[in-house]
Amino acid sequence: MLTTYRWPLLALLLLLAWDASPLDLWAMRLAGDASGFALREAWVTRGLVHEGGRLVSYVAMGFIVLVNLWPRLLPALTRRERTWWLVTTLVCLAVISLIKRASLTSCPWDLAEFGGEAHALYVSHWAFGVKDGGGGHCFPSGHASAAFAYLAGGWALARAYPEAARAWWMAAVVLGVLYGLGQMMRGAHYPSHTMWTGWICWAVTVAAARVGPWRLRRPVMT
Repeated sequence: MLTTYRWPLLALLLLLAWDASPLDLWAMRLAGDASGFALREAWVTRGLVHEGGRLVSYVAMGFIVLVNLWPRLLPALTRRERTWWLVTTLVCLAVISLIKRASLTSCPWDLAEFGGEAHALYVSHWAFGVKDGGGGHCFPSGHASAAFAYLAGGWALARAYPEAARAWWMAAVVLGVLYGLGQMMRGAHYPSHTMWTGWICWAVTVAAARVGPWRLRRPVMT
């Protein structure tokens, strides 16, 4: 069982090491200053990456639903694989949303250091119950989940459509990174917020593929 989760566990250790370092603030200071974030309302970051990314997510979800309603679209998939794909994707989106709702962590643009109203310089998302004076509900990155939550497609397609599975998985990873960079440049999220979204969606997907009554028959990705 431990071997099954070796890569998510290794990634978790690296992510915790990042959280223990000052790299989050270092990255945000490259993108903004006391006057705020120059790219917060830029067309590339707000229009293309943020709004465009949301549209891509809607299209991807519509495609997954269509695959379930019209099996002939991907006829080699079993009913179990189609249903697992949809349910796992929805669970990933729900988990990120629930954590955000409970989080007291504010976005970088809320900090006084970057022209915001939060009284604290920086409060870690691990400081449970500690308010920073900002709006909160910023951890993890909900926008990054518009890509990372769809990682399940790589597992669902792997048996019947291995090439499509690799393409889907790579698209989810690349888009998730791009969404995270765009949100960082806008001041909307720290890099760790995006990393945690990616890790949580990955961990949920791996667990869903390997454990319990909904597990896939032949998962080939870890």
